[in-house]
Amino acid sequence: MKITSNDFRVPPGKKVHLKEWPTKVKPNYKSKQEYEELLGKHVAELSSLQQLHYAFDRYALLLIFQGMDAAGKDGAIRHVMSGVNPQGCEVFSFKQPSADELEHDFLWRTSRCLPERGRIGIFNRSYYEEVLVVRVHPEILRAQGLSEELRDEKTVWEGRYRSIVDLENHLYRNGTRIVKVFLHLSKSEQRKRFLERIDEPEKNWKFSLADIRERKYWKHYMQAYEDCLSATSTHHVPWYVVPADDKENARLIVSRIVLDTLSDLKMAYPKTTPKRRRELEVIRKQLTK
Repeated sequence: MKITSNDFRVPPGKKVHLKEWPTKVKPNYKSKQEYEELLGKHVAELSSLQQLHYAFDRYALLLIFQGMDAAGKDGAIRHVMSGVNPQGCEVFSFKQPSADELEHDFLWRTSRCLPERGRIGIFNRSYYEEVLVVRVHPEILRAQGLSEELRDEKTVWEGRYRSIVDLENHLYRNGTRIVKVFLHLSKSEQRKRFLERIDEPEKNWKFSLADIRERKYWKHYMQAYEDCLSATSTHHVPWYVVPADDKENARLIVSRIVLDTLSDLKMAYPKTTPKRRRELEVIRKQLTK
């Protein structure tokens, strides 16, 4: 199976039913060795494109990872971005908002972390939590300090979708390209990974009772994701639903999506002007004396 980004792209205006999107597909590799070779090739290409992206300095790239607990967000970021120069990349993980963050609009805390031109920003979870976990747990919404009118559950979600789409369109118009990845994990595979976290001592730190409590809301989360993906996948800023039951395959798919996004940008290294060339020749002469 040849990886193509469009196979996992959510078309604008499409009503998403996650049962129709697989959590596992035929792998793009035949062995562990082939997987490592393919990923290594992708990582090398990404490293080269990042250097060009940094030098060109006309675009910013924002990668957003969403998914259920144990979907593989950390692993995808760690493996796919392993060859990226840390000086040109920043990763932000968004947990429960602080008291200070709750005094602002729901996009404020993430907007402060947006990447500059020439850089890559990675959000491990994002402002989308405000239409996912907050929707599944409306008591969180009631504790956010909003007036009763502004937290009316009949209108608040559509309003937040609109705010998100407006923000992303604004960013696109100003040179930020956004890749949004939903790692689509099955409930049975999540159970398997949770058991591994219990059985393997080095993974115990990853597991908490809160993870088990959230499993009870699985159907609610799937509904929240379906509504979110349907409302916020646009022509310029689409969602990609990546099958996540096979971690290695998911990483290959994610790396291909990122590579395709960067490759589509018309980037080039800055050309040296005649004046700059003369300056360099003067420096050459000084160095060769």
